[in-house]
Amino acid sequence: MAKKVVATLKTGKGKEYSKVITMTRSPKTGAYSFKESIVHNDHIQDAISSASKK
Repeated sequence: MAKKVVATLKTGKGKEYSKVITMTRSPKTGAYSFKESIVHNDHIQDAISSASKK
């Protein structure tokens, strides 16, 4: 499945998107979890700031 996403992003319009990985810490266990999302380049800062507010 990952190969399809990578192949799609390498086409002409795929260069306008970036993969954003954010790290959050669980308040209960203290363990870290990672959330991956594909975001348009214009909205990268919005995705990072919304993840840090949670």
